[in-house]
Amino acid sequence: MGIELIVLRFQENPSYRLNDAITNINLGVMSQVTGVFIKVLSIGVYTLVFENFALMQIQSNIWTFLLLFFLYDFCYYWAHRMSHEINLFWGGHVVHHSSEEYNLSVALRQSSTQTLWTFFFYLPLALIGFDPISLVLVSGLNLLYQFWIHTEAIDRMGFLEKFMNTPSHHRVHHGRNPKYIDKNHGGTFILFDKWFGTFKEEEERPTYGITTPVKSWNPVWVNISHYSSMKEELGQIHNWKDRIRYLFKKPGWLPDYLGGYRAPKEVEPNYEKFTTTMPNPLNYYVFFQYVLLMGLTAFFLFNLDTFGILSKILISGLIVWSTVSFSGIFEQSKWYHVQEVLRITIFSLFIWYVGGEMLSENIMWIVLSVYAFVSYFWLWLNLNTVKKFQAQIQNNTQNA
Repeated sequence: MGIELIVLRFQENPSYRLNDAITNINLGVMSQVTGVFIKVLSIGVYTLVFENFALMQIQSNIWTFLLLFFLYDFCYYWAHRMSHEINLFWGGHVVHHSSEEYNLSVALRQSSTQTLWTFFFYLPLALIGFDPISLVLVSGLNLLYQFWIHTEAIDRMGFLEKFMNTPSHHRVHHGRNPKYIDKNHGGTFILFDKWFGTFKEEEERPTYGITTPVKSWNPVWVNISHYSSMKEELGQIHNWKDRIRYLFKKPGWLPDYLGGYRAPKEVEPNYEKFTTTMPNPLNYYVFFQYVLLMGLTAFFLFNLDTFGILSKILISGLIVWSTVSFSGIFEQSKWYHVQEVLRITIFSLFIWYVGGEMLSENIMWIVLSVYAFVSYFWLWLNLNTVKKFQAQIQNNTQNA
């Protein structure tokens, strides 16, 4: 991402915004910490099927690995495609598409619920006889490949465009222009899109995002907003048959008596991206706190086996709460200051609890005291600046 930032600066391409990039990473963090609980289900079911119903046990070697890599991407294509074509499944995948930018941080913008709707697409691989360890390795490599294609810094890639998924092909996939919607679902290979009629060449630069922008930096709301809309629309549908159809039809479908299918519309000429502004001192504050949160998250994920289930739940809750608090700062919510003061206290206590055995009590006391003092002083020092800033925004809104 650092290299991409430099390249984009030379290309005069302002595709990074701090609030958007941190929200993207926040959603990736949420996906990882909730995945601690959800992935047990998906890998557990795959292992259960493999151990009890596999038709054979395929030996691991370079050739079977390459075969599994190809077959995994085939399963991924259908899981990904159905995540676009089934309304319920779209609720898990829409998170990844909801950024209105396109850069490497968007690759980290992952859903906390998508695994629930897609893990069973890979069960045929267990029936064939590919062991769970091989599947986990292949899935990781497939995901890693997809990271680098989320960029505008790379244009076309010659002959690779014919059979591999590339930045150009994936930019199309993230476009909200009607001709780009539901195209180029492949993970590593673009062959399946060409074979099954979902391929689209990149023409003009796409407008990124979804047809109904989520307009929030709150990672929890980004995860549940589509489900919330579904709940409202299900309440308008009169009978259970149509409610079931609503769940499994394409996103945008409604019964005829409610207007029928709502096709995607062309992007409005005066379309503007969702954005919020705040004083620079708070931008620096969020970045400072975010670096520390990433440290806690990394420590948590790399030491999962040392935590009991209650500790896992509490630490995951703190991490998710912190990401929500940062979104409140970005959106200048009225509750952000009180919540952030409380969060710093809880965060400090958790660091004391988690790191108590790593450092001496005196050193830990000094470190956390300095952290709390700097954080509180930073918030207090800029409180008047923020109040003036909010008043200015309110006056500008009223004048408009």
